[in-house]
Amino acid sequence: MKMRLLGKTGFEISEIGIGTWQVGGKWGDVFSHSNADAVLNEAIDNGVNFIDTADVYGDGESEKAVGRIVRYRKERIYVATKCGRKLSPHINESYQPQALRKFVEDSLKNMGLETIDLIQLHCPPTETFYRPEIFELFNALKKEGKILNLGVSVEKVEEALKAIEYENVTTVQIIFNMFRQRPSELFFAEAAKKNIGIIARVPLASGLLTGKFSPSTLFGKDDHRTFNRSGEVFDKGETFSGIDYVKGLNAVEEIKKHFPQSTDLSAIALKWILMFREISCVIPGASRPEQVIANLQASQLPNLSPEQMENIKHIYTQYIWPDLAKEKW
Repeated sequence: MKMRLLGKTGFEISEIGIGTWQVGGKWGDVFSHSNADAVLNEAIDNGVNFIDTADVYGDGESEKAVGRIVRYRKERIYVATKCGRKLSPHINESYQPQALRKFVEDSLKNMGLETIDLIQLHCPPTETFYRPEIFELFNALKKEGKILNLGVSVEKVEEALKAIEYENVTTVQIIFNMFRQRPSELFFAEAAKKNIGIIARVPLASGLLTGKFSPSTLFGKDDHRTFNRSGEVFDKGETFSGIDYVKGLNAVEEIKKHFPQSTDLSAIALKWILMFREISCVIPGASRPEQVIANLQASQLPNLSPEQMENIKHIYTQYIWPDLAKEKW
């Protein structure tokens, strides 16, 4: 496994980590600790040392699974979790330092850890990024030894750019994939100036970029790919990267033409992300151990050629960008 620096945290982490939303819920499956253990152990066995979770994944069950594995394994595993999405209603006014402090303390209890390597604000409303007192809280939590670093998970580039104005923000987790390329235009350069670690989330556009879906593919009623396509429950950017499903399928078919030897685009889609040197880590999810192995193949692929990168850019510009531009992503 190749390692990269996670910005000013100083952590040397695997360039492919693992996200645990899929083992925590909203993907149509009932949470299973045995399956979570199998997935996480497979990842660590193959060199992954960065796990991303959140208190809302499985209502804390994902954090419990991550904590159990980290306490059991002898390797140094870096744990990132998130807080804020439990606020109800999830609006700017609900973000208060005392509420966030309790979320952090609850996460520590869930995971059975004394310190969280990286705590991330979990996609707060845009207005929250303009409130210094929210960010100042985490300086106190760091002094108390409850966290080592603060990061943010964002929906929009504007939020990412605002977040890195705060000195104590060390990382930004942002949607970045073949269908969401805008972060590389300005944000990457600004983040590099400040030594910010960039974590690429939703790297496979909720599975679209595996190339395995079709117009007839069905998802379970409890799967966000069924109930959140237009943002009915949370930001629609979390589901298929916010793009129209059929348009996404058409774009995938065009991408396949440039990689005729590949039956599974997953590794290629992940390799495309890793071609950007500003990226610290990509965090694909996995519902089964075999998906972990498929994702990790990306680290061993040869670099994509300039021609292949340009072809993907052209497909994005033709099929995807006109719709995303309206959303200001």
